[in-house]
Amino acid sequence: MTELTEQVRREIGQHFVFGFHGHDVSEDIRTLIAEYYLGNVILMKRNVQSIAQVNALVCQLQQLAKDAGHARPLMIGIDQENGLVSALSSSVHSDAGTQFPGAMALAATGSTEIAEQVSAASGKEMRMAGINWVYSPVADVNSDARNPVIGVRSFGDDPNEVARYVQAVSHGLSSAGIAPSAKHFPGHGNTHVDSHLSLPVINTTKADLYTAELVPFATLIQSGIASIMTGHMALPLIDTAHPDTPASLSAAVTTDLLRRELRFEGVIVTDCLEMEAVAQRAGGVPAAAVQALAAGADVVMACHRFDRHVASIRAAWAAVSRGELSLDALTQSGRRVAALKDAWAGTWADVLNRPLDLGALATAKDAHARLSTAAYASTTAVLRAPAEALPLRTAGTAVLFSPRVESINPAVDDAAGVARVVGPDGRPVVRNTAGPAYEAFAAALARRVPTHHVVYAPGDAESLTVGDRERVRAASEVVFTVRNGFGEKGGWQVEYLRELLRSGVVDASRQRVALVSTCAPYDVLSLSGTEPDGLLAHVAQLATFEFTIPALAACAAALFGENVPGGRPPVPSDLHVLVFSPGVRE
Repeated sequence: MTELTEQVRREIGQHFVFGFHGHDVSEDIRTLIAEYYLGNVILMKRNVQSIAQVNALVCQLQQLAKDAGHARPLMIGIDQENGLVSALSSSVHSDAGTQFPGAMALAATGSTEIAEQVSAASGKEMRMAGINWVYSPVADVNSDARNPVIGVRSFGDDPNEVARYVQAVSHGLSSAGIAPSAKHFPGHGNTHVDSHLSLPVINTTKADLYTAELVPFATLIQSGIASIMTGHMALPLIDTAHPDTPASLSAAVTTDLLRRELRFEGVIVTDCLEMEAVAQRAGGVPAAAVQALAAGADVVMACHRFDRHVASIRAAWAAVSRGELSLDALTQSGRRVAALKDAWAGTWADVLNRPLDLGALATAKDAHARLSTAAYASTTAVLRAPAEALPLRTAGTAVLFSPRVESINPAVDDAAGVARVVGPDGRPVVRNTAGPAYEAFAAALARRVPTHHVVYAPGDAESLTVGDRERVRAASEVVFTVRNGFGEKGGWQVEYLRELLRSGVVDASRQRVALVSTCAPYDVLSLSGTEPDGLLAHVAQLATFEFTIPALAACAAALFGENVPGGRPPVPSDLHVLVFSPGVRE
């Protein structure tokens, strides 16, 4: 084993992007940048309080890199897809980034212009914060309705439509000076396994990939997108020699398919190697980091643990020292990373000693708030609107039902904001809680009509308290929300409403009842308008495509006839999507 020079160690550091914990520069990230020459940093929601705070944090990180002798500034990345994955946005801190609609909600507007405008505005805020790299757009084609990790993060299930929207988002981000990174190559939509938890296996032929999953990526490559993120899914019909190897670690996918066949010349970055699809493999994250670099990735990502970060860089040192990882290939790859930095990070003068203009930020945030409100107003879809069900009335009282909040997947919420208690076995369990978005929805309804909020959980609807049942029976309006209430895991939610209707606790013949899908719309789209039991015949059905606070605020306005919701689901439906014209409010 040969001793590596400092120059070689500096080169290796440019091929990693790591995260850290806290709102200030931690000793961990200081060590990684100064001693291990880490060239790229990812910020997570845990690092964000406000745009001004992030700007100050990034300036400190860049100064640290300059003082450590880095040749170029850091790439500072973030998961800001908008919608449910919005690391720069916050429902708690209003001075953080603006909340904009996510992918499926934007596609529901039918407007790529709105998608581009939203992305440009979001990119402007990221640039003001000092961020120069974003892991967006999501180019996955969501062809499996059961998908637990993509879902509404996708623009839909039509490859050509997805291509149109990712192109618009990429243009918007690029126009704001942010390097986009399309993900998750070669496509994470055709699976019902979450790669945060285990390895999805997609038995798709290359011919089928070219007609579906690769269409959006090919479109972006042709337009010169700056970077592409590889995903953690195995494709045994593509990498026949290594059928259980994730795409992110596969030379057949990373080099042969993406680099050579599709002729992508930009930077290839992996998804986070600390996801269980990779971390549970033999050798763990450090071995996977070396394997990903050997497969052709330019930058490998690990977001959470300092011990894994250090071990991964040291594993790369050892692999280069032993000749198992080609230094020549790394150096060639490093030229792509350097070109990315030159194009999007700029010079030290570009990233240092440039104080944030708080006046310009305030002006931008005001304009972006108006854009967000207008965009969300166009996302709400009315899927079925019996004449007697909408609009809701401001006379009388209303009851809102929202499902017990549970973590969807670590990319979306990672249990953030979910109240937990310790169970008998010492492990945390979810206790009944509404969650901030549904609490805000209740408040939005209450501004229009006195509203009682019920958080419901799996079980017999007759388990409602006597007081709740009396309030429901006395209400003139009932709004029942579901969140991914589809299939074996979530189907109990719509069944809960059916039980309320069967038992007469809710009576759609005398009450105005609305069923609102607040995440993936498949739960409501799967319902037939003329069910055999007729229970839902008089129930209005709407979709918001995400359970963010502004999405539900727009839904409240639509329910009361204050705007004309023009959204249409960008996924298949057996239902006829009606254009709803609000009536006279009572």
